[in-house]
Parts: sequence; structure tokens; C-alpha cells
Amino acid sequence: MDNEQSIKITILCTSDIHGTIYPIHYANNEPVEWGFSKIATKIKMEKDRDPHLLLIDNGDLIQGSPLTYHYAQFLREQEQPMVRLLNQLAYDAAVIGNHEFNYGLEFLEQAINESKFPWLSANLLDSISGSPYFGKPYIIKEVKTVKIAILGITTHYIPNWEKAEHIQGIEFSDALQETKKWVSYIKENEKPDVLIVSYHGGFERDLGTGEPTEVLSGENQGFAICQEIEGIDVLLTGHQHRMLTGMINGVEIIQPSFKGQAVGKVTLTLNKEKEIVAKNSDLLLVDDVEADREVLQLAALYEEKTQKWLDTPIGILDHDMLITDPLQVRIQDHPLIEFINYVQMDVAGVEISNTALFDNSSPGFPKNVTMRDIVANYIYPNTLTVLRLTGHDIKAALEQSASYFTIDQAGEIAVNPSFIEPKPQHYNYDMWEGIEYILDISKPIGQRVTKLHFKGEPLHLDSTFDVVMNNYRATGGGNYMMFKDKPVVKEIPMDMSELIANYIRKRKYIQASLNQNWKVIW
Repeated sequence: MDNEQSIKITILCTSDIHGTIYPIHYANNEPVEWGFSKIATKIKMEKDRDPHLLLIDNGDLIQGSPLTYHYAQFLREQEQPMVRLLNQLAYDAAVIGNHEFNYGLEFLEQAINESKFPWLSANLLDSISGSPYFGKPYIIKEVKTVKIAILGITTHYIPNWEKAEHIQGIEFSDALQETKKWVSYIKENEKPDVLIVSYHGGFERDLGTGEPTEVLSGENQGFAICQEIEGIDVLLTGHQHRMLTGMINGVEIIQPSFKGQAVGKVTLTLNKEKEIVAKNSDLLLVDDVEADREVLQLAALYEEKTQKWLDTPIGILDHDMLITDPLQVRIQDHPLIEFINYVQMDVAGVEISNTALFDNSSPGFPKNVTMRDIVANYIYPNTLTVLRLTGHDIKAALEQSASYFTIDQAGEIAVNPSFIEPKPQHYNYDMWEGIEYILDISKPIGQRVTKLHFKGEPLHLDSTFDVVMNNYRATGGGNYMMFKDKPVVKEIPMDMSELIANYIRKRKYIQASLNQNWKVIW
């Protein structure tokens, strides 16, 4: 084909930035190879090559870092920091992600109102009118005489995680079905040359074999979207925090990781009849560029105030609760896990609690605890829920947690690969306080709970117990379906990191304890 007659269209996408601007780890301010400031450098480089490219954010933008948490708690009268940056870079559109709702609808709507670009989501509907709740399901852009449609879709699984008051008045319609409907509508009524779907969701099946890679709950439907819907040229994805490029059933797909580790780039080549003749996708990693100074300056006020807040002293421990080996923390009781469970039990007024070590990079608490230590360990904006469970539910949950482990070829305990691929899910292994139990990993999955006691006696499986846990787990998140739709005794709407801070502030001096109420054997 004559190159002079071809048209090149470039689409850049970001996803799951989670409020990460500065290329530092807030636990210690050490440099890291991620952050929107580095993403901005890559975007500007690409715009120098092609000033007419499309730039789309695929969701989970305004929540997830200490900076955005601090903003949400203390600086709401200021401009939304992430929106400020996307405005500056002239984004064409953004898609609503599940974490956009974490601070409530008023907070989200403020961000949308400050945006110079539209927020898209065709399947989040007004529960009364049935029309798209946030206004625009799609937009049309003309780039180099090519008519391009961009349809926004959001995982409809959000009601399983989010507090009801944060999503009041919104109907979460099935993402696959709404995509079918809107793709058909756009093709018939707009007749675009290129149709892009930007989906805040991921893939439920192996991209090569089509085999399920997770429980087919509807949380992720990217594979089905590619297989079942005709007319999509490009599917931008996210939510799973994976690095993916490729093609499924003729649809070019991409997923650009999280926290600003990469920019997704899709290049389309069209002939003079505006037919697509070639597609290519690429992940532009940011480890070879410096942070963009303009972005750093635009976020400087928020960062300065966040840093001061993070180093605010909270209290003193009699012994540290530091973590040196995350696997060991999950094999036998650790003072940090016991402490977090005690905080939850104290706040909720119950005798049984569970929590997780969310991330393998969690450092634990030193003797002098600051807000920085708290947010370094409790990295999600979870609230607490108290459920009324049977002994059967508790045992089933322990069996689910026990599936986190496997025995490797050397006969040593290891993490089950299903908790590592397609993304790490260490946060889906829980440790309990208020009961005594043993998990024996030498036994088959589903038969690993070999001891389960409450107050020194075997736990009665037919009795009921009030248990406190985070709101994600309480809705069944992480395949804990035994918790789904169980009676809610109470909800504690305050963010867990704030609850921990308040607990320490009130007491000033904390005694680290270790009652060794549970262990894992193999």
C-alpha cells in the first residue's frame, strides 16, 4: 500500500492510576518506576510525534494513594488533583472505574464537574429514568478525517463491593449486554470508521486458550466482549492491573498495568477508503524517563501537605511490629495482624475478627508510629462491616483462606499460583482473631481446617457469631461467597486507616501482643 495514502491513528490509554502522581513509595519516600508524572513525560513524547492522537483514561483515577486520601479528607475545597493533571494534558475522555465511588457520589460528581473532558459509562444507569447516569455513554471524535467512536463501559460488579449510600440511584447494568446494545446503536446511527470500547474491567479467560481464569461472576467480561460482539476494533481494558497486549477475535486489546507503570499505545493504519488494514498495541514503560516537572509543580501543594500529614506522630509501641518475611506472617500469628484484628474488634464491639496482610511490601509498624506507617500497611480505603455468621460459614471461610497455600516440589509450603496469576491476590488470605484454629496444608483443599475452637471449646457449627471484617470481604469479595448476603449487624463507615490512627491516638502507648491463636502446618 502507498504510505502516502495511509492514515495512522494513535490511541494512548492510562488505567488504574489510583491517584499515584509522584514516583515515590510513601512508606519511605524511596524512588519507584511509576507515577502519573512519569506517564505525562511519555504522553508528551508521543504527542510530539503525533499531535492528533487520542488520549483516554480507563478508570480508577481519583482514589488509591495517600495524596488522594489526604485530599479527600482535608482539601476538598481545592481542585481535584488528578482531574487537574488530566485537564492539563488535554485528555479526550475518562471512564468511570469502581474505585471512583469510594468517597461517595458527591466527591465523584465534583471531579466530573471540574473535568474539561467527558466521563463515559454506558451501563451505569439512572435507576429512575434508565438513561446513562453520568450523561455520555460515548463520544465521537474526528481525527485526521477519520470518524472515531469511543464507548465507555464499567464493570457492573461494583454493588458487591461499594457501600450502598455511595451508589444510591444508580443501576449497574450488565457490561456485556450494554456493550452489545451500544455498539449496535453506534454502528447504525453514527457509522464510525473506528469503534473503540474503553472498558473498566478485565479478562475472565486465558487470552490464548479461552479457559476460565477466575470464577465467572461477571466482574470481568473482556473475553466475552471480544468474542460475542461484532464491530469493535479496539478494546481498552483495566481493573486487573495486568500488562497485556494482543488480539482476540480480531479485536486489538491492551491493558496498561496500574499506578502509572506504563502507557498503553494502540496504532491503527487505515487506507484511503478509511478501512483498517493494520493494528498494533504496545506498552510504553516509564522506567526510562524522568518525571514531568510541570505535573510535579501542579501537584506540589497537595504533595507538601500530604508529606507533613504522613509524618505526624500518632503513638508509641512497646515492641515493634515490623515485617521481615510476608510468608511467615501468613503461616503463624504476628503482632501486626493481631493488633489490626484487635482494633477491628474494639471498634465493632465483637469477639471475632479477620484481616489480611494486603501486600508483600507492607513494612509493619516501628516503635514510633506515624500516619506514614499506617498508610504504608493499610493501603485500601476499607470500612468495616459486622456480619452474623454460622460456624459453618466461619469454617468455609477458613478453608477458602487455606487454599492460598500449596506444597512445592521440595516439600515446602508456597503460595498457590492462583493467588499470584493473573494478578497477586495476597489480600484474599485472611487471618483470624477470637477463634483458635490450625490449617494443615498437607491435606486436600477443602479439608484443611483440623482445629476450630471458640473460647477453648470446639466451635459449634450450627451456632451464630458476630464477625467484623472489611467491607470488601463482607460482600463476598475474593471468592468468599459464604459471606455474601449474610445478615449485616452493623457497618462502621469510617476509613480503616483512620480507625487505626484514632485507636493509637487515644491510647498513646500500645502493647504489642501475640497470643498464637492460630498456625499453619504442612
